[in-house]
Amino acid sequence: MARYAIVTDLNRCVGCQACSAACKTVNGVQPGNFWIKTLRIGPTPKEGGSGDWPDVEMYFLPIQCQHCENPECVKVCPTQASHVTEDGTVQIDKSKCIGCQFCAMACPYGVRYLNEEERVVEKCTLCQQKTAQGELPQCVTQCGSRARFFGDLDKGIDSFEAPAPTQDLATSYEDMLACRTTLADWVEPYTEADVYHLTDAGNDPKHCYILRNRKWQGEE
Repeated sequence: MARYAIVTDLNRCVGCQACSAACKTVNGVQPGNFWIKTLRIGPTPKEGGSGDWPDVEMYFLPIQCQHCENPECVKVCPTQASHVTEDGTVQIDKSKCIGCQFCAMACPYGVRYLNEEERVVEKCTLCQQKTAQGELPQCVTQCGSRARFFGDLDKGIDSFEAPAPTQDLATSYEDMLACRTTLADWVEPYTEADVYHLTDAGNDPKHCYILRNRKWQGEE
């Protein structure tokens, strides 16, 4: 079984929210709801600094369903609507969802919500309709700063992929999407100590964040 996830290089993320906008468009997410929210962390004083400009630092942190290894939302679902699929992602079978929102209350990250019109819970699906066809999630495809990468954790995050940037203006959009780069070939050097996860409440979140030379505050 695969273990699909997203890695975000926070040193490259500029907080443009293109991932959020692209996600809403391709998945038909209703106004007022989000499958990805981008938080601004900081400005906070640099370690040993005065706390005044320029001795401050900040970064942007995209938050979405972490497609956990041991998801609390699945444990509490009374109808098995929330379930783990063969690709390791956590999905919701809307035909089984009764809108009780137990899963939303159990999620440590507050990334589930009730669709008031359909009376079912929704969240990030990791664009399963695309990845099942060998495509990338839309938030990865549309990341202008090339900060987001998608892949299988069992193959290591260096193998994660994103569209390869091109300066050839004659190249079509479809051709660009078919040409990919890997995290190892694109991002600046990082160490294992630079790789973080959101707070682990026993659910083992899969998505990873790379952050260098700044204080990680994703668990605060």
